[in-house]
Parts: sequence; C-alpha cells; structure tokens
Amino acid sequence: MTPGPDRTRDDDLDEALWRLLAASDRDDPTAFTTEHDRAEAALAASPDPHWTAWRHALAARRGLVDGDREATAEAVAGAREALGRCRPGPRTALTLAYLAHVEVTADHFDAAMLLAIDASLLTELPTADGPSRELHQAHLWLSLTLAALDLEELAVAQALQGNRVAARLPGLAEQWRLLQLCAQQHAELAQTLARRGSAERAHELAAAAIESAEAARELGWEPEPSEQDLLDVVQAWAMSCHGDLDDALGPMRRAHRRIHRDGGMWLRGYADLVLARLLTRLAQVEAGGGHDQEATDLMVDAAGAFAATGDRRRYRQCLLELGQSTAAMGRPAEALHWLEAYRTDTGRAHARGRELWAEMFIRRSRLREAERQAAVLRRHAMEDSLTGLGNRRSAERRLGSMRLGEEPVSLAVVDIDRFKEVNDDTSHSHGDEVLRRVAGLLIEHSRTGDEVYRWAGDEFLVVLPTATEQQALAAMERLRAAVADADWGDLHLPESVTVSIGVATAPATAEPDGWRSLFDTADLYLFSAKRGGRNRVRAPGGEGASESSAKGAAP
Repeated sequence: MTPGPDRTRDDDLDEALWRLLAASDRDDPTAFTTEHDRAEAALAASPDPHWTAWRHALAARRGLVDGDREATAEAVAGAREALGRCRPGPRTALTLAYLAHVEVTADHFDAAMLLAIDASLLTELPTADGPSRELHQAHLWLSLTLAALDLEELAVAQALQGNRVAARLPGLAEQWRLLQLCAQQHAELAQTLARRGSAERAHELAAAAIESAEAARELGWEPEPSEQDLLDVVQAWAMSCHGDLDDALGPMRRAHRRIHRDGGMWLRGYADLVLARLLTRLAQVEAGGGHDQEATDLMVDAAGAFAATGDRRRYRQCLLELGQSTAAMGRPAEALHWLEAYRTDTGRAHARGRELWAEMFIRRSRLREAERQAAVLRRHAMEDSLTGLGNRRSAERRLGSMRLGEEPVSLAVVDIDRFKEVNDDTSHSHGDEVLRRVAGLLIEHSRTGDEVYRWAGDEFLVVLPTATEQQALAAMERLRAAVADADWGDLHLPESVTVSIGVATAPATAEPDGWRSLFDTADLYLFSAKRGGRNRVRAPGGEGASESSAKGAAP
C-alpha cells in the first residue's frame, strides 16, 4: 500500500526537523542555515499547527543566527500562537523546549523559564507509546536551557531523565548524546559547587561525569569530530574537578591543540575555559608553577569567543573568574575592571530572578505531581477496577445530577443470569472475564450518549438520557440480544451467558419523585424479568421484543 501525500510529506518534514535539531546543537551556524533554507518551503506548505509552530520556532533561531532580533521576536510569537492549537504530548514538549532555548539565547530569561516549565510538565504526562525520540530531545533541550539560566541542578536532572529515555531507544546516537550531556552538566555543577565550598558534593558529581563520559565511549558509536572533542574536554574537566590534575593535563592539552586547529569558535572558547580552570587549580596546589598568566590569557580568549557566539552565561562566568584570579595574583585594578564588567552584565535583578525561577520551576513541578496523584485517586474512587466502568459511587453522583421532569429519562438495571453458577462451576477468574465481556458488550451496543456503570456484583446500570420507555425498551433489547448472541465457547461455561433487564422511565411531564424511586421501579421489573424466565427485558408499560415474539409464537 502506497502512503498518501500527507503521510509522505510528514515523513519528509520529520527527517528535515531532525537534521535541523542536530544542526542547532552544533558550533556551526552555516550548517543550520543551509538545512533551514532546504526545509523552509516544505514547512510553510503544511497546514498542520504542529508544523506551523516548528516553522516559526526555526525561523526564530534563524533570526538569532542572522542577528535579526525583531524577526526572532515575531517568530516566537507565531510559534506560541500555533502551539496553543497543538495537542499536549512529547511532540509539543519538544517544540516548547526548543523555543525556550531560543528565548534564553536571546537573553529573554523570563520567557525562557515559563516555556521551560510548560515543556517540563508535558514531559511528565503518561503516553501510550512509551519513550520516544521526541521525549528524549525535549529533555536534551530543557537541560541546555536550564543550564543557560544557571539552574544547574535542574539541568542535571533533565539530562538524567533524558538519559533514561535514551537508554530505552534503539539508536546509539541518542544514547551517546545524552551521556555526553550528562557528563557535561555534572562537570559544570561540580565546578559551581566547588567554587561555593561544597567540596564533597563536587567530588561526587565529578565522579558521575567521568562515569558518563566513559559509558559514552563504550557504546561503540562514532560521533562527529567536534562532538568527540567536546567529550574529551568535558572528561578532562571532570578529572580536574575530581582532583586528578596531573592525569587531566596531558589529555586536555592535546584536545586543546586539536580544537584550535579544527574546531569552531564556541568550542575553542570552551576548550580555553576548561584549560584555564585546570591551570588555575594547578597554580593553587603548585605555588610558583607558572600557570597563572597562561590561565588568565586563556580565560580572556574564552570570554571573547563566548561574547562573539552569544553565550552570555559563560561570558559572565569568564568575567567573574578573571576578576577572582587577577585579585588573587595581586592585580587589584585589573580585578576591579573584570568584576565591574561582570556586575554590569549580570545585574542584581538577574541574580534574584534565578532564585525565583528555580523556586517556581520546582513548585510548578510539585503541583503538577500533586494534581496527577489527586486525579489517580479520584479515578480509583469513581471507577470499577475490574471492568473500567464507573462504579456505584460514580453512578449515584450522576443520578443525583439529573433533572427529572424537564425531559424524559430512563434507567435500566441489568443482571447476569445464573452468575453464581459460573463462579461455582468454573472459577472466579472465569467469572471476572464474564463481567469484563458483558461490560464491553453493554458499552459497544449502547446508544451514543448512554452511560453504563457497574452497580454491584453482577449488576449493571444503564442511564438513557432523553429516552422514552419505548426507546429504552428497544435499546435494552439490543443489549440483551448482543449478550445472548456473543460467542462464549472459549470459556467452557455450563451454558451461554444471558442477561435480564428491568427498565423504568420518568416522563418529561411527570412530577419528579427522585432517582431512587426510578431505580427501585427498574429493579422491581428486573425481578419480574428473572421470575418470567430470564433473558428478557421488562418495563411498567411493556415488554421487550424477545418476550413478545415468544408469546406470539405460543399455541
């Protein structure tokens, strides 16, 4: 069978999107613009709101690459409008996470944080399909976004979640990328905590970073050279944070030379930053080792690279560390210069904002989990676990909400004939299966809008809104026949399963007596159907077609 044009177009757009996402995550804007030029027309041709959102999100990143902030802002607004028409799930979570990264790159921190929160909540929704590439990528972009917001603990958590998703996917590329990201985020958090004096925790994180880097190498996957270089730098950095300075220096210098020969500007800056930090640590433990000035020069180069590539977070880190290191070297005027530049770029509001973002992110996530747990409890309280139908409590709530007397409404009480014999002659597991199948048949053959509940034991309740007695009798006769005609042979029962049904109707013109009186009437006529021979439908004003036919055929 040949796929239709819409399916083919979606497959092509999917392939283009994965190429664009890979290009977005590389230190090469030309690769992204080339892929974007190729895919732009196809994205514009699709009316699907999912692809409309991606068209705008990718245009927003293109605006950043081209330095057009106005185009970026306009595209972000278009993406957010289209996302409002998309169904919640991993696909939408990925789009939101990517858009959050666009916003944080544009220094729109508040907008980035709100988008990241929404994306995070969607990644927690249960899905029938299980782990997916979209979910994996959503965690990846969330981790990158949260790291850019200086929320490093949360970035590590997202990287670990993404790694767990990747481990259940068949592709080695996804597993490798998330292990590399885990290593990087753990190393960055280790650096931060070491600076704050939490040496023991920093040591643990550095060990986790080394473990992730080694696990990535053992996968047998051959990444792009720039990705392999980044992993080499991250592992050397993790070794430095772990205290293995001498073992880290040689591999780091080799990676640094290779990156400065072949790597892009951002990766060169990253290698400069890590080598500078390693040399600074060596200078602290080897007084007079001569590493101070080299570390300072490397940090200045790193700051320039990050400023040129728009990585404001690491640019600010370089300014702060330059101020600290030059102060330690006894150069107060130079230290003041760097620290003033850091203060100007960061600002007190930004620092306070980070605290508020972290608190808001955690609170929203906890609220979401509380809502989910409450929904589970509500469902368990109102749902019959065996059949999946609403239980008696749910039925009574529904009956109590009905407005009797305004329009006709009918109730039917359905009872499985000789159900005790099923349990006694076979087993309770057979009895449970009969209950499940009868519930399924009642749902399948009910009218649209009718509601089926498990009332108690082998008794069911059907609510028929707006149904007159004759309409209810016809509907219940259809249900009775569906059960009687079903194939029960595989259960090896003593005889086929049948049901007896009692029906009661409250006309629109009648003075309402309440639903309990209506239920009691239906239950009374169920008893009458049982006494009349079972496998039949009875109501105050008439009887089911099966019983009428039997009477007409009698001599």
